[in-house]
Amino acid sequence: MIARKRIFVAAAVLAGLAISPASAQTWFSGDWYLKVGGAVLHAPKFEGASGRSFMLKPMISLGRQGPSARFTSRNDNISLALMDTGTFRAGAAGKLIFRRDGDTDSALAGLSPVRFGGEAGVFAEVYPTDFVRLRGEVRRGIRSHDGVVADVAADAFFDITETIQLSGGPRASWASSGYFDAYYGVNAAEAAASGLSEYAPGSGMKSYGVGGAVTWKATDQIDTAIFAEYARLTGPAARSSLVRERGSKNQVTLGASATYRFDFSLP
Repeated sequence: MIARKRIFVAAAVLAGLAISPASAQTWFSGDWYLKVGGAVLHAPKFEGASGRSFMLKPMISLGRQGPSARFTSRNDNISLALMDTGTFRAGAAGKLIFRRDGDTDSALAGLSPVRFGGEAGVFAEVYPTDFVRLRGEVRRGIRSHDGVVADVAADAFFDITETIQLSGGPRASWASSGYFDAYYGVNAAEAAASGLSEYAPGSGMKSYGVGGAVTWKATDQIDTAIFAEYARLTGPAARSSLVRERGSKNQVTLGASATYRFDFSLP
């Protein structure tokens, strides 16, 4: 109930800003873009798994058209930019989480499922130079878990030709105990059902790694890419009996993506 009240208060504040008498226009007036698409991944069956499979991931980004070209990464979650100055961009971020249970991988048999849900929060990104983007996201779990996740990434990007871009850089992720308990915790009942050792995680760093991509701008609206990501699980994730006894600390993701950009204006 308290969380709902906070959401209503935030919505009321935004609405008040939108209908401020100091401006005849609402906050959403102006030129916007919407990028929609998806990625095909060959990745671990679940975070911490040793087995791999093919899967799909949606890609959505919404924001104001700025004075300079934007860099986007397949790691960016669903984003709505509420502030965009060209060198700084910030707003709301969200992530869909799909159900994870014994049907996902036999290694999860006997563990409580991670329910379908999502994460909601904020993001901010800054361009300290014309070829570097720093981005951070902080998200709170909804239904799937009751923890907090923070991701940070740095990407350098270089235009090889007018239509081909090379990019890459380091990544790191932190999570609270609520997240780790849902994904890596093993209580007494789960230990008896699964055969894994009991494990009660705390908060800490979740992973660090590096990623890179080659992006091809097929048309003014269509971007395609191939990419590779490596993440090394650490902290509470690496110490989990699920990872130590049935999984792997090393997580490699390969894939290809495509997005289409829609440009539009709002009065």
